[in-house]
Amino acid sequence: MSGEGSSLDGNGKVSRVIRIGTRKSQLARIQTDSVADKLKELYPDVHLEIVAMSTIGDKILDTALSKIGEKSLFTKELESALERNEVDLVVHSLKDLPTTLPAGFTIGAVLKRENPHDAAVLHPKHSRKTLETLPKNSVIGTSSLRRAAQLKKRFPHLEFKDIRGNLNTRLKKLDEKEDFAAIILAAAGLKRMGWDNRISQILGPEDCMYAVGQGALAVEVRARDTDILEMVSVLHDPDTVLRCITERAFLRHLEGGCSVPVAVHTEIKDSQLYLTGAVFSLDGSDSLKETMQTSIAADDKSIDEVDERVQRVGVTASKISGEAQDRAERLGVDLANLLLIKGAKEILTVARQLNDAR
Repeated sequence: MSGEGSSLDGNGKVSRVIRIGTRKSQLARIQTDSVADKLKELYPDVHLEIVAMSTIGDKILDTALSKIGEKSLFTKELESALERNEVDLVVHSLKDLPTTLPAGFTIGAVLKRENPHDAAVLHPKHSRKTLETLPKNSVIGTSSLRRAAQLKKRFPHLEFKDIRGNLNTRLKKLDEKEDFAAIILAAAGLKRMGWDNRISQILGPEDCMYAVGQGALAVEVRARDTDILEMVSVLHDPDTVLRCITERAFLRHLEGGCSVPVAVHTEIKDSQLYLTGAVFSLDGSDSLKETMQTSIAADDKSIDEVDERVQRVGVTASKISGEAQDRAERLGVDLANLLLIKGAKEILTVARQLNDAR
């Protein structure tokens, strides 16, 4: 494999070098370091190098994400480096990865999910309030159509405005100016940055369902690199894998992306996987929401027999029951079909057209 090299360790022995690609933001580095730490623990002889780079999404900060019209805003440059063998694996926030990956790539690991819900961070002067108790016409910052659509419907007394930039930038805009009464961010990012104390309110599914894959980290690799695939596969968290497969299958079948408001909520209880999926108009006034479930009880088929070349919505998880993965994927497709029968395509088409016209 041409992307890897070797170096001398402290004892003068040659150790293998694995290069990990990441975005340059502080949150991306924290996430990548956490994955690197796990790999170092498991494979002490491997020397890891982190290669940080900027992506399109990091560079274009004056346009709403939903308006840029590029599916791989935060992943393209990283995948190009992977393709050119400049890095051997890439760490992403799973919600940034499109449901269809470029040919030759796969998600080799989906790590245990952090809290997937959204959080409201209020301006210091509103610190004791909630979204419900904020004054009428308070401005809430979010660059997500999904968040805005749900919260407009839930809190009609509030106004919503785009806010861009990494976590640090957005919090600075909130704290140092009077433009926003609150901003909506992923709870997972705030927790990973050690900023739990900034969370004013966690938004449950009744307020705001989350994005597909939100809160989970993914490790993307070249599908042909079976040794790297094997190496990272131990990082898979089975419950998170099954939840994210069903969420990604739902989104892919709806042909959704960041330019339309699609939201999910999943949980596993008593060997049952529950998926709630919803689509919204831009202002949240029109919506469809349904819940379905499937059994993911372990089957008799040996895990060793699972074909590790099989990708399910971009995920390769050879050590997790293939039948459970198939059921999870089918659940996502079935729920998407149910919403499509009920008129989801029309809602999403109008949302896309209105967003393009803004």
